Amino acid sequence: MTPTEVETLIRIVAEASAVVLEVYGKPFAVEYKAPLDPVTEADRAANELICKRLADAFPGAAIVAEESAPEAYAEFRKAERIFFVDPVDGTAEFVQRNGEFVVMIGVVEGDRAVAGVIQAPATGKAWVGHVGHGAFAILPGGAREPLAVSKTSKLSEARLVASRSHRTPALERTLESLRVRRVDAQGSAGLKGARVAEGTADAYVAPRYAGKRWDVCPTDALVVAAGGRVTDAWGRDIEYRGAGLASDTGLVASNGLLHDSILERLAARR
Repeated sequence: MTPTEVETLIRIVAEASAVVLEVYGKPFAVEYKAPLDPVTEADRAANELICKRLADAFPGAAIVAEESAPEAYAEFRKAERIFFVDPVDGTAEFVQRNGEFVVMIGVVEGDRAVAGVIQAPATGKAWVGHVGHGAFAILPGGAREPLAVSKTSKLSEARLVASRSHRTPALERTLESLRVRRVDAQGSAGLKGARVAEGTADAYVAPRYAGKRWDVCPTDALVVAAGGRVTDAWGRDIEYRGAGLASDTGLVASNGLLHDSILERLAARR
């Protein structure tokens, strides 16, 4: 992926964010694909827009989007380049109107996430990661500033982010076992990844389940581009071309310095 192509992604995500924000500003209906899995007009409209723009700009690439029918991307594993699209990451937060949701696109080339663009419609801020080229934030006025992960090296001094909407007693016990300074509840996988990339959190930990590949890919690219490290909760690379789309072996996205310590304590809980 070239820097020019990343700029195209930035424009597409910004356009979709405007669509999402328009829906957010008025009454909207909420449907459920499954228990605790809401969907709204914003998800579907942004999904349609992003898929069309990507197909026009990147013909031949696979587009794996949350609100698309599975048959639309059935052969994605064979494609050289794969786009993973979450049109509204944090739909539960969108429904609650707390602002903690994003539009995001991640790109896989070969076996690795190489680029990610994440934008928060409620604030207008965006985060961009291009592996090998660095990471930066785009502020609401258009100014850009570089991103870098934190330098925290001790778990006892670390600030973690974890799920707001999917808290369970098992998750609470696991997070407590890490013995960190602080754990913040945060909506949206993308926002959690953004906090790690910008250094306002030292790690994002999901011990057992981290959503689908479209929840993980943009964060993976962003955090790595900012100097961090991303694996599943067992310390393995994310398999974007694996059999399923569920990220059911968890996720650890960190500043890199804390990564092995987090993995060791997670392993001790199993």
